[in-house]
Amino acid sequence: MRKISKISLVAAVAVAGFSTANAQPLEEAIKNVDVSGSVVYRYNNFDRDLKTTPSTSNQTEDNNYKIGLNLSSKVNDYVKFNSRFIVGGADAGFTTLDSKKDSTNGDGGADVTLTNAYFGFTAIPNTVVNVGKQGLATPYTVAVDINGNEQNGTGILALTTVGPVTAGAGYFNATNLNTSGNVLKGNVRNGSDMYVATVQGNLDFVKLEAWYAGLQNTFNSYTLAATSNLDLAENAKLGLEARYVNLELNSFINQNADQRENSMFRFAVDGKFSIVNARLAYTKTGKHGGATAADNDAKNTSLGWTVTSNGYADADYFQASLGVDILDNLNFTAHYGNLESNNVATVSTLNTSNVEQEEIYGQLTYKMSKNLSTYLRYGNVEQKVKSTGTKTYDQDMGRLQVAYTF
Repeated sequence: MRKISKISLVAAVAVAGFSTANAQPLEEAIKNVDVSGSVVYRYNNFDRDLKTTPSTSNQTEDNNYKIGLNLSSKVNDYVKFNSRFIVGGADAGFTTLDSKKDSTNGDGGADVTLTNAYFGFTAIPNTVVNVGKQGLATPYTVAVDINGNEQNGTGILALTTVGPVTAGAGYFNATNLNTSGNVLKGNVRNGSDMYVATVQGNLDFVKLEAWYAGLQNTFNSYTLAATSNLDLAENAKLGLEARYVNLELNSFINQNADQRENSMFRFAVDGKFSIVNARLAYTKTGKHGGATAADNDAKNTSLGWTVTSNGYADADYFQASLGVDILDNLNFTAHYGNLESNNVATVSTLNTSNVEQEEIYGQLTYKMSKNLSTYLRYGNVEQKVKSTGTKTYDQDMGRLQVAYTF
């Protein structure tokens, strides 16, 4: 974060034009304001060959932009106000502008939205209470993401820490889950109440988490997770994760009891050994469904580039990656993913089955400085009908992204 050190003449005149009984000098008013944010540009070029008779293709080419601006101000010794503005899409993600030569949606504009506006209270020792419009910081959702959409809600969240244990609970009387995210998008009501609770233990060698989340007339769910980061040697680090999610849809979504059950188990190991980085992960979803997160980028699901376990029933998803640091600030990593969802007679609502997907891509990442990075990614994904082996599409994919944070 950095302090506001300058203010435009227009803004200064506007501020000076207002006077109240509690007015204070401009310098005093802004000296406790912190500013941070991000600017991301992304170019996508996807060429999908649809395996129809005759064969057809679907080529997409677009520019994507997202700007995030965070403003926080110290109100007094115990209260801080936090806000976040997004210049991007209506779902607090990218605004996508078609760049094909025959496009009618060329270099247009973007939406400006207020996604966070809340007060943080720290009067109680080792406790923070956030009240207002805030990001949903749960493993089911993504509270802040410079690269995609975000989920938020209006309500209260309290967290307190005693020794190595942190406990928290929250209530939100409205969310944006119907307009932001993936699996639940378009299937819930933004005015539905949401409840969350968590207990976390941070031990010397392992972090344990337990979560409960419930969305009115939609679902009830719990999560159990254990993660560990081990320093094997000076240049050798190992990370381990085991995660289980159980999510049951409400009868409001589906009357059939068998079609409400969703679950996911994942075991993953990653490491960095000198200049080499690697990761292996296996995800298994429930027999009737694997819809375990509101957003595909959330912790409670597994995601490659375009392949995800979220919303696939009775699926086995294997992921592997291997990379090397070419230079201190230049890395190349190859990624592979294979998902097989069996042909299930009774599939949970919001789910798909009888699908096989295979994805491979490489990514070259260059970090010019601590706050400026870019990557170039190219790969391919294909999808088949699992029971017959019939290919439904074959897609080549390219992407360039530049991200600046401040």
